[in-house]
Amino acid sequence: MKQTSRALHMDMLSLRGEQVPLVVRHNPRARRLIVRVDMTTGAVHVTTPNKRNVKAAISFAHSHADWLIEQRKNVARAEPFCDGAILPVRGVPHLIRHVTGARSAVQQIASEGDGLPELQVGGDVSFLPRRVTDWLKRQAKHDLNQSVMGHASKLGVRPSRITIRDQSSRWGSCSSTRALSFSWRLIFAPNDVLDYVAAHEVAHLAHMNHGPQFWAAVESLIPSYRQTVRWLEIEGPALHKYGVSPLSVG
Repeated sequence: MKQTSRALHMDMLSLRGEQVPLVVRHNPRARRLIVRVDMTTGAVHVTTPNKRNVKAAISFAHSHADWLIEQRKNVARAEPFCDGAILPVRGVPHLIRHVTGARSAVQQIASEGDGLPELQVGGDVSFLPRRVTDWLKRQAKHDLNQSVMGHASKLGVRPSRITIRDQSSRWGSCSSTRALSFSWRLIFAPNDVLDYVAAHEVAHLAHMNHGPQFWAAVESLIPSYRQTVRWLEIEGPALHKYGVSPLSVG
């Protein structure tokens, strides 16, 4: 069974007087203490290979306070899904509009005139955030499945399965069992960005490393991949702000 990271401790970390959620997790596969900022919530996560080493993990986070403060500057302000909110779908801004009495849970409506395209959401307004999230996840799964299978056919490989998750530390991953996993938030990015991430993970099915052969495979699938890599580096962190409630530990 695949070993997963488990929360050992939750607390608050003081960074120059600001109280920030701190989560210490145990992962036996980790070789050392690792600290990072969750770009979805702004919380600080520390991973430790030793479940008895919580105090050392907290001390490790404190020792990286200046770095953590700089990283948290990249956490975008949360923008929950609500009536009147604007979010990108495949890189195109859309207006969320609650429509009383609409039969469809979510319907994508093309723009008219100078207006934005809309996501019209029916049903009780209290269900709007979940309905929008579910719809976006289905769109992401559809797009990623198509992109993955298209690239896999070109390389003569095939994944064991494709899953969509709300992972914040990486956009995609490929396991030793040939299972591919992706962040559903890629649906906010332009199509070519999602397509690059799919191609990147498919290339791992042929080369489980980041050596020259791997990058040659990526380039054969996406000749202009360097541009999309740069886009993710600059714009990627902001994709985590959509549909997120104010800062919390999770």
